[in-house]
Amino acid sequence: MLFQNLLIDDKERIRYIIISRESKLNALNKATLAELHNAITDAFSSPAVGGIIITGAGQKAFVAGADIAEFVELDAGGGRMLAQQGQTTVFDLIENGNKPVIAAVNGFALGGGLELAMACHIRIASDNAKMGLPEVTLGLIPGYGGTQRLTSLVGKGKALEMILTADMITAAEAHQYGLVNHVVSQEELLTKAEEILNKMLLRAPLALAAAIKAVNAGTRNGVNGFETEVEEFGKCFGTADFKEGVSAFLAKRKADFKGN
Repeated sequence: MLFQNLLIDDKERIRYIIISRESKLNALNKATLAELHNAITDAFSSPAVGGIIITGAGQKAFVAGADIAEFVELDAGGGRMLAQQGQTTVFDLIENGNKPVIAAVNGFALGGGLELAMACHIRIASDNAKMGLPEVTLGLIPGYGGTQRLTSLVGKGKALEMILTADMITAAEAHQYGLVNHVVSQEELLTKAEEILNKMLLRAPLALAAAIKAVNAGTRNGVNGFETEVEEFGKCFGTADFKEGVSAFLAKRKADFKGN
């Protein structure tokens, strides 16, 4: 699969999806979002891929926002359609995926870039990262899930402060607020992301998918997360990986999970 705005690199069972528009600070335009949908869908469906690392090309930016030039001709209906399509085809797709997705945040993660990172299951930031949701400076609000995911991650008060002031925060502040899981040097960023993802890839793939689904259920209005947990817990007992995991535990050996 060939892309104009993405670079795809497989490293054993890890698939790198690298947003490559350095001259635009990796801004998300419609074409890039469409490519992200295709790349992520392919990774989730590929048996050879165990997990995904999303990052931006270069060291200046992860993604410095949406491509604002594409907003100029939109009216209220067009804006709603833009947000709905982006949320459904990319951001919700990532969050609800059946494989772990880690955002390796290098440099600026603003607007849609921070929303992309927040849709991922884990966020690792380099120490030069700057994050923020500056949409109100354009007369807009975050439209790719930013108001919801930021609130879930850092709490209502801090989310409102960040969104209403449009201020950027440092990587250290993001870690303090719970927005990112780890902060490392630029040189260590991808190594740390791989370290965490490789640890996950030693676990049972179907159990990883079930855990993602159960955790997400706890943030859904009208969904009982406890019931989802019970249902997914029960399903795990019907998998070959469960039998392998128990057998390996009792035999005091490493489990060899096959994802079935």
